[in-house]
Amino acid sequence: MRIAILEDDPDQAKLVMLWLDGAGHNSQLYETGRALINGIVNESYDLLILDWVLPDMGGDRVLVWLRENLNWHLPVLFTTVRDEERDIVKALESGADDYMVKPLRQMELLARINVIGRRHQIDEAQQQVLDCPPYQLDPSSREIKCHDEVIEMTHKEFDLAMFLFRNIGRILSRGHILESVWGRNPDLNTRTVDTHVSRLRNKLKFADDTLWRLSAIYQHGYRLESLNPASKEKHSKAS
Repeated sequence: MRIAILEDDPDQAKLVMLWLDGAGHNSQLYETGRALINGIVNESYDLLILDWVLPDMGGDRVLVWLRENLNWHLPVLFTTVRDEERDIVKALESGADDYMVKPLRQMELLARINVIGRRHQIDEAQQQVLDCPPYQLDPSSREIKCHDEVIEMTHKEFDLAMFLFRNIGRILSRGHILESVWGRNPDLNTRTVDTHVSRLRNKLKFADDTLWRLSAIYQHGYRLESLNPASKEKHSKAS
């Protein structure tokens, strides 16, 4: 993979680049957020390893800029000494694909990079628009429309919606949802799933007459169901 590293600590950057090069990856270092933003305009990468605390602008601001201005989804691994849950959730909701707390460990870092790479390849193979009236989910633009009107969502809310609509009728455990949408991150718990499901319900207005129901299954997880008989028959045949 071609990997860009945003890190202002020269010792940390040198170590990570050594690990990546040893694993067969090509790495490019940026020491400031502005340098990365300027560089990303003319360069392309398979993955970005992003530090939070930087001398010019926070890594969270860099991530928001990337998600708002790039016309493709660049996978991002956040690395920082911040380990409080609210910081982790903020990074993930801003569009990070995974999160690691420093000090970094070589084998774990390489494993997470491989997982993100495989997940991104799967995502690219699943770029078809999902048509689930009255919703349309477009992975390429990362937009959800209801009756042709765009619904504002965070990146993780969109990922959660895509996962649920790709698994219509299935009971999905909170652990399954957490791993599939957020990755295997030990710093998060299943309350994160509950919070995002609640937000998604409100934004998609499942309580209104939308012919969809997102139910909590006691002691298990959630299930998205179609209340439209024609849609039920379609998904039953597909499964």
